[in-house]
Amino acid sequence: MKKAIYLLLMFFALAQVSFAQDAKYQLSSHILDITTGKPAAEVKITLSKKDKKDNWIVVDEKITDANGRIKDFLKQDGKEHTGIYKLTFHTNPYFKSLGQKSFYPFIEVVFELADNEHYHVPITLSPYGYSTYRGS
Repeated sequence: MKKAIYLLLMFFALAQVSFAQDAKYQLSSHILDITTGKPAAEVKITLSKKDKKDNWIVVDEKITDANGRIKDFLKQDGKEHTGIYKLTFHTNPYFKSLGQKSFYPFIEVVFELADNEHYHVPITLSPYGYSTYRGS
């Protein structure tokens, strides 16, 4: 009986730890290279926010993972994140690493976070074009 209670307590303790570690983030991004049909890995993306004086303030900078994703911009920790933001996709080093020329040394996507919902801002990319949309 003691062993069963011990195992049950251990289960609940581990469950609480795993739930506590699941942080949530308000913003994510993804880059798909449509010339290769593959995610664009190791691309730097800078997140900036426009302040009240119309200046861009860098909030965070991350590198896309092997799946071309960044899942953890703007941790949801009770702070209000509404406002006008910009993602700068630093594409020139990516294309140089592939031995390709590109028309766009970087791509800036400006958008507004109007509430506390999750926002996903992906781009499809090629050396001479790109497209973006609000994903889910």
